[in-house]
Amino acid sequence: MASFFVPHVVLLYGCSVILGAGAALIWTGQGMYLSQCSTGDTISRNSGIFWAMLQMSMFFGNLLVFFTFQGKTHIDETTRGIVFAVLIAVAIVGLVMLTCLRRPSSNDGDVPVELSTEVRPREAFLNAIRLFRTPRMMLLSITFVYTGLALSFFSGVYGSSIGFTNAIGTSAKQYVGLNGVFIGVGEVLGGVAFGLLGTRTTTRWGRDPIVIAGGVLHMAAYFLIYLNLPNSAPFGNTDALSYIQPPSAIVAMCCSFLLGLGDACFNTQCYSMLGGVFKSQPAEAFSIFKFTQSVAAAASFVYSSYCGLHVQLVILVVLGIIGTITFCVVEFAVKRERPTLERDYEK
Repeated sequence: MASFFVPHVVLLYGCSVILGAGAALIWTGQGMYLSQCSTGDTISRNSGIFWAMLQMSMFFGNLLVFFTFQGKTHIDETTRGIVFAVLIAVAIVGLVMLTCLRRPSSNDGDVPVELSTEVRPREAFLNAIRLFRTPRMMLLSITFVYTGLALSFFSGVYGSSIGFTNAIGTSAKQYVGLNGVFIGVGEVLGGVAFGLLGTRTTTRWGRDPIVIAGGVLHMAAYFLIYLNLPNSAPFGNTDALSYIQPPSAIVAMCCSFLLGLGDACFNTQCYSMLGGVFKSQPAEAFSIFKFTQSVAAAASFVYSSYCGLHVQLVILVVLGIIGTITFCVVEFAVKRERPTLERDYEK
């Protein structure tokens, strides 16, 4: 984060690599911790709570950017310094809080949860490959790929497209930050809803209705984005026409909310699936999840530099439908095996 105080191409790219390596450790570790702190009955609730807490960052972070950048067409060094100083301070506080987390306890009280048998890095890597090659994980990987594509779209492409659409008005650049706020609101509401209702809904109906709802929300958002923003919006400031004339900032913010809420549907249930079904191999399962998601996000950032907005939306629609179907296929199989899984949890 501190590298942004000295903006240099080599330094920024180098620190981006370091950021990715650190993220891999953090995401895999928190996935294991979430799994160890949960049972088959609480994993959906805990996943929803975790996701809501995580996405609060989008709400407050984008509010900071919205008010800090208000009325500015050029981001000066002082403004940039304020934003990144706040982010660094929050990162340090988060790191301190991370060191204060207690070791998860079993249902017996204060007895620590036993960690997985220690293995060498090479064996752990081979175990992850073996798990990845199982039919169930390969089907889920398609869903993971879609979440990565959707993540890169609403975190990088969509907000920029709003800011580049001149027909929205002189406040188009400010809507970039507001877009993140509405995405964050959708993410947090989804996490809270599934956190409070997750145990009831998962036990009674399973995870598939929530994922299907997320898919429907995303399809609706993509259709409205197709109508509201011009095809050339991702490439820079444009006066091109869209189907809705003039492009509506209200519709754009509604789409942001739908993207966030739909993303919460997918990710909370992916975490619930990984922490519940793959409880015996949490490190391998969560590492596969983040690997496939990150590769898809990276690929999306590459092709988004060459493909217009409409082509990107078509890719998201196709992968979204397929990813929803594959998740439901796995969930149906899990439902059939639930009695066996419940016996495993008791052990």
